[in-house]
Amino acid sequence: MTQPASTASAHAAPTGADHTGHDHAALDLDQFLPYRLSVLTNRISRGLAALYSERFGISVTEWRVIAVLGRYSGLSANNVAERTAMDKVAVSRAVARLLERDLLLREMHDSDRRRSVLELSEAGYAVYDVIVPLALDYQRSVLAPLDADERAQLASLMAKLEAPLKD
Repeated sequence: MTQPASTASAHAAPTGADHTGHDHAALDLDQFLPYRLSVLTNRISRGLAALYSERFGISVTEWRVIAVLGRYSGLSANNVAERTAMDKVAVSRAVARLLERDLLLREMHDSDRRRSVLELSEAGYAVYDVIVPLALDYQRSVLAPLDADERAQLASLMAKLEAPLKD
């Protein structure tokens, strides 16, 4: 989607000499949406991780695997990676660590014996059941500066941005 020239260039810095003396296109990261979303996501994830990482010894990636499987049991590791848009290797490593700690169970898929499916073990659900309320409280605190209309607008805007990007 193209923006009108006046809008498209509103936040683009002019081309000019950089600190090395070479001419390069300039990018104002403070106005660049992917950068801003990434920084915000990282800050939110770190804040949430502080609530569970020390207590349960799990990483952000491991928590995301637990969260997905707590909601959608019986997925493969690839399905988890697709659902979370996380790297397959990172998900695979997280799954391996969670299996070692007996927080996950792996079974062969009923109709396709080559495919394994994952679900939370009782210990995995015990972790999930403690972290979910903490996560929801944390989400409420992150969204607290927004009123109800702004929260609804944020959800709507996120859905609009996500829609064309879904695989």
